Amino acid sequence: MPSVKNPNGPSQNRLCARKSTARKHTTKSLARKNLAASLSAQSNGRVTKADVPRGARAGLLPNSGPNKALSAKAARKLERKVGYALQRRMEQEGEVVMKDAPEETETKTKTKTKKQETNESAADGGDATVEMDGIS
Repeated sequence: MPSVKNPNGPSQNRLCARKSTARKHTTKSLARKNLAASLSAQSNGRVTKADVPRGARAGLLPNSGPNKALSAKAARKLERKVGYALQRRMEQEGEVVMKDAPEETETKTKTKTKKQETNESAADGGDATVEMDGIS
């Protein structure tokens, strides 16, 4: 009698696929149990139940959803938005930064004391005279 496969049974490909999916499900369920055990042992609530199916683990953020890690581009955009919000808040409170104002005003340059001027001239290599009036 020739060895002929039963035509009513599943094919070898379907059998292999069924085994592999069953293997994946068992490993995922074991991983979830281990994760739950480790979370309860470490600190309760670090990884939420909603993030576990999305790939979140004790040291990893989920791959999707609201708690996923930001990309570099999204982080830059968010930082820019936060900066603009701070500027608006400062303007609303009255703390406006003057961009046109010079660094050193004229009144500061006029009020230099004689001591500062002599120290600058000595540092420049000018005359080597030292004032002795303020020394006690």
